Amino acid sequence: MEIQIPAPAAATAEPVVKLLTDPDQKRWDAYVYAHPDATFFHRAGWKQVIEKSFGHRTYFYFVEQGGVITGVLPLAEIKSRLFGHSLTSLPFCAYGGIVADNEAAFHALDEAARALAQSINVDVLEYRALKPLHANWPTKDLYVTFRKPIEPEVERNMNAIPRKQRAMVRKGIKAGLVSEQDDDVERFYKVFSDNVHRQGTPVLSKRYFQILRDVFGPDCSVLSVEKDGKVVSSVMSFHFRNEILPYYAGDMPEARDLAANDFKYWELMRRSCEAGYTLFDYGRSKVGTGPYHFKKNWGFEPQPLYYENFLVKAKEVPEVNPLNPKYRLFIAAWKRLPLPVANLLGPLIVKNLG
Repeated sequence: MEIQIPAPAAATAEPVVKLLTDPDQKRWDAYVYAHPDATFFHRAGWKQVIEKSFGHRTYFYFVEQGGVITGVLPLAEIKSRLFGHSLTSLPFCAYGGIVADNEAAFHALDEAARALAQSINVDVLEYRALKPLHANWPTKDLYVTFRKPIEPEVERNMNAIPRKQRAMVRKGIKAGLVSEQDDDVERFYKVFSDNVHRQGTPVLSKRYFQILRDVFGPDCSVLSVEKDGKVVSSVMSFHFRNEILPYYAGDMPEARDLAANDFKYWELMRRSCEAGYTLFDYGRSKVGTGPYHFKKNWGFEPQPLYYENFLVKAKEVPEVNPLNPKYRLFIAAWKRLPLPVANLLGPLIVKNLG
């Protein structure tokens, strides 16, 4: 683990672990913004998002040394009869885990998390990290992420896209597609819910996306792509420091023939370049899936994610994901549900998946 060494006074003081409360949120976020290993998913706002959207209990731990925050660990508990009992940093997020300035702070947070996992008797404690934290913990080798610098000039970003995928972007441009920033989640949700239903996946609630907008404000944006006034593709992105993170996206059936998906991500990259962002985080994908190959075709290289598990009651790492063969019948049946029914029932299921 790479660590950032703080001021000597903080580094040598006894670590004290605390739970986040409202008065400390600004201090927490200031620490997250300053620490090079922290991510958007370490922000304090996720506590409110997860509690309000899903009703799950959260434990956002931070450690102080000499009155200075030297580490954070956001955790949330999911307890489900169908999908088990887990403590995760952080469900519904690609990244998480411990961010700390020194070994003492790291171990204090780690011990607090393991003690909590055992006291509430979960099946598993999971850290979702960009770097390995525990080489001896069982891992879930399911996801990779794709992150790449944004060139400072728009045309250089276009030229950096491999030829075949660049042709798809130009196809979308020639088709007369246009992109617009949306002020709400209405158009995005219509596209997103239709898309996930066709994939056989339960949909997150519209309320969840509205809460994301309410909590993170301008750091959570929606870009929609239109053809002749109709939205055919849309993406919700997170903004963190110099990074743009397209995180939730969807396309209507006609988007394929219009190359709207490629156009959408190009427009997001172009706009981000013009706004001064320097890193494009294409987000996590399951190895070998369509999104995985799509991102590779854009010239992004997969980077491993370390989903490390501390087993408490479980004997092995749970496999709660659509690639698990036991969910195939469920996926096939879900696709046949009418869309309004799927949108009504989906949030009741997906809230327990994380």
